[in-house]
Amino acid sequence: MSGLELFAAALGVIAVWLTVKQNPWCWPIGLVMVLLYSWIFFEVKLYSDMLLQVIYAALQLYGWWQWTHAGGARHGRQVSRLDGKSVAISLVIGAVGSLLLGAAMANWTDAAQPWLDAALTGFSLVAQLWMAQKRVQCWPLWFTLDVIFVGLFIYKDLYLTAGLYALFALIAVQGWREWRADPALRT
Repeated sequence: MSGLELFAAALGVIAVWLTVKQNPWCWPIGLVMVLLYSWIFFEVKLYSDMLLQVIYAALQLYGWWQWTHAGGARHGRQVSRLDGKSVAISLVIGAVGSLLLGAAMANWTDAAQPWLDAALTGFSLVAQLWMAQKRVQCWPLWFTLDVIFVGLFIYKDLYLTAGLYALFALIAVQGWREWRADPALRT
């Protein structure tokens, strides 16, 4: 465990908690966190996760804009649900992206766990996009991914990060509860 990992993990807890509370400050704090984690994952050869963090940086900016400017009268996006067809299409795109990235990582890099890392990356992008759009379905997907990430990070001796993702899984349960109770879903 490094000081950098400790700082990034602390920012992660703050960012995800603010997300549950629908506080737009989750996005700039998350931006700093993902940039730090891109370096951490590079150092342990989790290249798909490193790439994911770089993409997250762009999605942090997108999410910040969505939460503060999108929607009616520029008040920001409200919590909503995706229909079944949209969920299925998103998950298929995540699966195809995972397979393509996994093949690239397995054939052209010395990545540790190229297929698992790529699958987690592909589906994390789906979850992150759903979260930026305030789709309630982001939380069960995050929970599932976070549990799998815990195992990967233990395998790579990133124990603090594994603990962080275990905490993320618990926070995802809370996020799912709170967002499902949001008054915007009842309209």
